[in-house]
Amino acid sequence: MNEPIEEAANYSASRYRTPDGAPADIVIFTITSTERNTAKKSLPVRQLEVLLIQRKGWPYQGHWALPGGFSKETETLLDSALRELHEETGVADVHIEYFGVYSKPGRDPRGWMISHAFFALVHEHALANRRAADDAADVRLFPVQEALAMNLAFDHREILEDALQQIRIKMLTTTIAKSFLPEEFTIGELYQVIEAVVPDFEEKNFIRKITSTQSRKGIIEEVRDRKGELKQSNRHSQRAAQLYRFTDYVPQLSIYS
Repeated sequence: MNEPIEEAANYSASRYRTPDGAPADIVIFTITSTERNTAKKSLPVRQLEVLLIQRKGWPYQGHWALPGGFSKETETLLDSALRELHEETGVADVHIEYFGVYSKPGRDPRGWMISHAFFALVHEHALANRRAADDAADVRLFPVQEALAMNLAFDHREILEDALQQIRIKMLTTTIAKSFLPEEFTIGELYQVIEAVVPDFEEKNFIRKITSTQSRKGIIEEVRDRKGELKQSNRHSQRAAQLYRFTDYVPQLSIYS
């Protein structure tokens, strides 16, 4: 049976069951970089990590969780996500993107909660001043695989898994890697950053494909010195390697060509 068409004059919000809250959950990834304590020069250890808070109160008191909280009727979900991130962790001025809604019945013991999830991959410098505040007892970075093995609050493991897939796609389809590299870098450094996010990434002809494949050619370019000669560096290796830099070129990729 079709419901009668409602008009402004007889509309009443009390006729409809509404959610008990619309929280925002934020997945903040970063790539940490640690120098190796070895005699020979080598690339640093790069690792994908995620920012988690330890909940201070009920529910899931003491459990680790994604930062987030309830939105207010006076703000957008994006605004609430940025506010909650700052209130709980002290992290501000980061670009986050929306990626999904989580509404499985019973996901939150406080009632009918429909959560909207955001994610970001930011430089570790953006998290340098992180601190626990508001309803967070602690805030830390955890290696992603370690976080996935933890008993996270709510359905945050599922949200983290989904966000991880999003960030891996972004790493392979955009030039986000340049945010984690110096302006001038070697192919080895670029490959390592990609591999930190996408562990099973393997491309034996990486340098040829990224510098000569028609759809990708122009993403990076060789660096030359003032004399026009190719510029090399041995900061992470015994032998000097060619330096590259990203250009402003954005490739138009297609699944059909």
